[in-house]
Amino acid sequence: MSTINIKRVKTTDIELKDRLVSIQRVAKVTKGGRTFSFSAIVVVGDENGVVGFGLGKAKEVTEAIAKGVDDAKKNLVKVPILNGTVPHEQIGKFSGGFVLIKPAAVGTGVIAGGAMRAVLESAGVHNVLAKSKGSSNPHNVVKATVDALTKMRDAYTVAQTRGIDLNKVFNG
Repeated sequence: MSTINIKRVKTTDIELKDRLVSIQRVAKVTKGGRTFSFSAIVVVGDENGVVGFGLGKAKEVTEAIAKGVDDAKKNLVKVPILNGTVPHEQIGKFSGGFVLIKPAAVGTGVIAGGAMRAVLESAGVHNVLAKSKGSSNPHNVVKATVDALTKMRDAYTVAQTRGIDLNKVFNG
């Protein structure tokens, strides 16, 4: 399990939609007073298995969001999606953020909190049960969710790695 295939994706010829997860106003105190700047966490995805996240910092909100989108396009990964849900249950961790993602039946919808919801919907997952444990910091939750999604493996990948037939994966 230690060798995880992170499938990087290039942004060419992909129609990506961006979502703003969180925006923070940050103050730097100088002798002349406070200097304000903004940091934005943005998630981009094609709603068909490709998702990425980015962080942008700037003096103005629009610039921060634009920088976040550019950063997110550099960090795109491909995640497996079967029938609008994830292939199996998975735990993702990053720093203090822990997330649990479970597959769900058709018609369930995306049952997840704010930052997780943005990542899952951008990835194209339509039915999923998800729980965020630990840190509620959007940075950690987004990174833990992407970690869980990159650890996902579909049956075809498992069969290929083990060097066995696809039917044997399910039937033992």
